[in-house]
Amino acid sequence: MKLDMEYAIWEERQKDLGIDVADVKKKLKTLKVETPSWGYADSGTRFKVFTQKGMPRTIFEKLDDAAQVHKYTGICPSVAVHIPWDKTDDWDKVAKHAAAKGLSIGAVNPNLFQEDEYKFGSVCNVSKEVRAKAIAHMAECIDIMKTTGSRLLSLWFADGTNYPGQADLRSRKRWMEEALAAAYKLLPQNSRMLIEYKFFEPAFYHTDIADWGMAYTFAEKLGDKACVLIDLGHHALGTNIEQIVAFLLDEGKMGGFHFNNKKFADDDLIVGSINPYELFLIFHEIIGALMDAKTSSAAEKIAYMIDQSHCIEPKVPAMIRSVLNVQTNFAKALLVNRKKLARAQQANDVLAAENEVRSAFETDVRPFLAVLREEMGLDPDPMAAYLACGYEEEKVKKRI
Repeated sequence: MKLDMEYAIWEERQKDLGIDVADVKKKLKTLKVETPSWGYADSGTRFKVFTQKGMPRTIFEKLDDAAQVHKYTGICPSVAVHIPWDKTDDWDKVAKHAAAKGLSIGAVNPNLFQEDEYKFGSVCNVSKEVRAKAIAHMAECIDIMKTTGSRLLSLWFADGTNYPGQADLRSRKRWMEEALAAAYKLLPQNSRMLIEYKFFEPAFYHTDIADWGMAYTFAEKLGDKACVLIDLGHHALGTNIEQIVAFLLDEGKMGGFHFNNKKFADDDLIVGSINPYELFLIFHEIIGALMDAKTSSAAEKIAYMIDQSHCIEPKVPAMIRSVLNVQTNFAKALLVNRKKLARAQQANDVLAAENEVRSAFETDVRPFLAVLREEMGLDPDPMAAYLACGYEEEKVKKRI
């Protein structure tokens, strides 16, 4: 009864502000967020991995944990995999297990940074043999895509150098182009290649794909199936990520996100935990693009994915919190009155325009989301429902 009253007041307020609540609900119900298999396993920092009880020992148990996140949030039907971390002899069995849990296999991520041969680079290594090995691994991952029905090849390269003069930068650029082109030719129909970037780390002098402009250039040369992947933690402090999003959307090259947050460097903290306004503003640009005939197609294809290192948090609850933070800020961005915003922008009314955006961000959407979840057949409080279900205790007992 209390929830109904709170929602009724909230809904009336939004209608008074000119918001079509039914349309907001419709759009919010289409949101899907992919969770990563590696987010359910033990992880740590450069200094220490703090192990937890009940961690999944196989890809099948990771899928079991991911199914819990989807069960209680209702918006996480796919799981990204990382090869060889999730390597198995029977990917058809994995796909069937996922389907039985109400899931599918999402992005396939090649690991091109942990082999000894990759000490001086993978696809940009001066050794032709090492480059061939890296390309073969990408081809292996594309075969996994074909078996599991995945539509995304997600690429991040640790390739780079630590000192000036260590390598020829132009040669490395050309080797990167050759490797990406070789993988691109193998992609199945109706699939995409997402090219990620990072401005430093683990290399400290130069990184072979250091920013969105480089990733965009490679993607543009490859063709329509290649797009840019934005990891929120892979930028210098103060970078205007929402401007990058807007630019790539307008160019039709905005492919997907790895959601996380940071305080300093790439901490992989829970998304929205440090700077929720940044997350909101990113969604504000995306929703604007969805309403623009020129950019709507690109915006509709964006892959929303989590990439976080839950080192000290319990894994499944941390993933639920991550997903709920995404959902909350997506909902808030839908509350911007874009007609009023456009009028303020046309009039150069700076304060009115800023107010339209900020007011939506400051709106409490908890009553709305609780009712929305009930309409979707979910508990209005996913976190409380999960913690009360007993799964955390059960998996500790089973996974010795």
